[in-house]
Amino acid sequence: MHISEGVLSAPVLISGGALTAAGTAIGLKKIDYEKIMPVAILASVFFVASLIHVPIGPGSIHLVLSGLLGIILGWACFPAILVALLLQVIFFQFGGLMVLGVNTFNMAAPAVLCFYLFRPWLIKKKTRLIAGFATGALSILFSSLLMALSLALSDSGFLDTAKIILLANIPIMIIEGIITMFTVSFLTRVQPDILQLETTR
Repeated sequence: MHISEGVLSAPVLISGGALTAAGTAIGLKKIDYEKIMPVAILASVFFVASLIHVPIGPGSIHLVLSGLLGIILGWACFPAILVALLLQVIFFQFGGLMVLGVNTFNMAAPAVLCFYLFRPWLIKKKTRLIAGFATGALSILFSSLLMALSLALSDSGFLDTAKIILLANIPIMIIEGIITMFTVSFLTRVQPDILQLETTR
């Protein structure tokens, strides 16, 4: 779901960079440094999961698992995703430094939104699996919409590409929803502390 270098307009790049800087600052402030290890592990999971890319026009689709990061980390997913994307730019030239802010915001902001939307459902045992699936699926939907919006605001000629990206991400939405749902179920049984079901941030 990376947007390639040289595609977006300057206002979109500047706005994305500013929003990502703000989100990262909030995320760093909210990180519980006694539990920094889950942040690092989930950043690694994001890094590995999103290495396999399927190019579509000026963008690409792949597994993201941002919903999983969001539902576990909350605002801390901003610095986690930023670091993972930066390493992908450095080592594999995915995306680019100029679009790093936009790409980070497009993936992290929906994850934070899903954290607030579905965290109450996660705490309740009866709706926990629904929360997991909805978080995984809708984080991809919202990220796809933000990616499409970024392209459309840069050049109206990208509207057709934006529509293709939205359609291409429908299977990813379902896959991410299933993966997140089963991961939440697994963590509930073996490591419930990671989910912090007793409190929200």
